[in-house]
Amino acid sequence: MSAFNKLTFWTDAETLECVTRTPEAPNVVTFSFQSPSGALFNHEPGQFVTLELPVPGGPLYRTFTISSSPSRPTALTITVKAQDGSIGTRWMLDNLRKGLRIRATGPAGKFSIVHHPAEKYLFISAGSGITPMVAMTTWLYDSGREPDIVFINCARRPSEIILRDRMELMASRIVGIDLKWVVEEADPFRSWTGYRGMFNQIMLGLMAQDYLDREVFCCGPEPFMRAVREALAGLGYDMSRYHQESFVAEPEHAEDVPDDVVPNEESQAEVVFVLSGVTTKCAETDTLLAAARAGGLVIPSGCSMGICGTCKVRKTEGQVHMVHNGGITDEDIADGYILACCSRPIGRVKVAA
Repeated sequence: MSAFNKLTFWTDAETLECVTRTPEAPNVVTFSFQSPSGALFNHEPGQFVTLELPVPGGPLYRTFTISSSPSRPTALTITVKAQDGSIGTRWMLDNLRKGLRIRATGPAGKFSIVHHPAEKYLFISAGSGITPMVAMTTWLYDSGREPDIVFINCARRPSEIILRDRMELMASRIVGIDLKWVVEEADPFRSWTGYRGMFNQIMLGLMAQDYLDREVFCCGPEPFMRAVREALAGLGYDMSRYHQESFVAEPEHAEDVPDDVVPNEESQAEVVFVLSGVTTKCAETDTLLAAARAGGLVIPSGCSMGICGTCKVRKTEGQVHMVHNGGITDEDIADGYILACCSRPIGRVKVAA
């Protein structure tokens, strides 16, 4: 109760405490976290956090979308799926229990309806890409107003649809949430009357005849999102109203270096990590993150593609060639920050790490 009275909000200077874990589907679990101090959570629906997982051999940093809505601020939840060969998510499913505290950074990310308000939405997802869509739908549901959402999710089987019960509960209580499930195959000995097959233009026309009037948000594996983009573009959709969340994006921005200065693999660079007192030499084509690891330093990192922003550090001297995917703001860059995972040193560089 004191948290509500004081209106204190969680920051990533404080750990997260796991309070519950809920099985959702095969190898899928929702973890609910609270602030040990009782602070509330404030984030944009669709944003993500990066968790520091204490796996054997050293900390591992993994980025997960927040599946809860800021309209329910007493807890923060993430829903994770352990893929074949995964280390971080498998550790979570096997070891993360009530009472365990872990470090997190964030929230971060711009994949949110907050930045693209519209009268009508079309949410298209596959697999665990459903999580930001659930968060955004919950936010609209909790607003008390009638939303207009066509919600499409694709999965291998009905039993593998993540957060299905939560979505069907909301849809049963309000008119404006139109759920469309698509599966590749039915579960053995269970009837399935929904859509079956691979998502395509014909399905889109059947599910949302007014798709041209809707703001589209898409999340899932890159081949899936590519198919969605091609389907929409082929139907004449205004792609400026298409938004996607992806951790395999192509580099979009080159910052902090003149156009005529590029890394040379034959040129040697020197990186001074001021706070650690370590200096390493590397090729100009190496990233600062790689140089740090070669020098025995640990800089927290998540996606390693310039998206999540976990590896942000301040550059105090020198030039870098940075190509990122939106994981750092123009304001941070103006303040001297760079992303270690996608910044390559030009000559001698000093960073506060």
